[in-house]
Amino acid sequence: MAVFTVICVTLFYVALKPKKTLPIFNPADVNPELVDSTVQYIQKYHTIADFSFTNQNGKTITQKDYEGKIYVADFFFTTCGSICPIMTTNMVDVQKAFLNNPKVMLLSHTVFPETDSVPILKKYAIKKGVIDPKWNLVTGDKKVIYTMARKSYLAVKLGKPTELYDMVHTENFVLVDMKRRVRGFYDGTKKEEIQRLIEDINWLLNEE
Repeated sequence: MAVFTVICVTLFYVALKPKKTLPIFNPADVNPELVDSTVQYIQKYHTIADFSFTNQNGKTITQKDYEGKIYVADFFFTTCGSICPIMTTNMVDVQKAFLNNPKVMLLSHTVFPETDSVPILKKYAIKKGVIDPKWNLVTGDKKVIYTMARKSYLAVKLGKPTELYDMVHTENFVLVDMKRRVRGFYDGTKKEEIQRLIEDINWLLNEE
């Protein structure tokens, strides 16, 4: 009888326990400070746009390199002395967690492409322990990076109103699924948020 009771309680617990889910984020769901005004009204079917940038090895990186992948995107610059070093260290932890899983990649965009050239990105990558081709640090046209940051990833604030395409990166790590949908935002400066990110990536891997 006792065994039967334990089994019943366990079954009830499993049945009643909320099943983990991850939201699908659209521009209308996100802080409007981080979203370009032209897309703030979009409430569904938002996906990451096609892109083409140059990575730390001088290679052209496009959405094709991330096709069918789960990836984490962020925005930084190599001379940042505030949150960037912490974010990069934490992104290294994500890299370690999925080093042997080709379905998971990382993508970091510089917000200062005028100074973060390919050689500078390469030097930064070596210093920080970036592993090719798991993690791409990319540069490109500032307007294009700005557009991706605010229209696709929904993750970067406006900079000086007087300076065209000026942007201020945030601490956001953005989780993108295999269908190019935004599935989560994480504070890249906090270890507990990195753990949550790793758990959510594992959940997506099991769901895809």
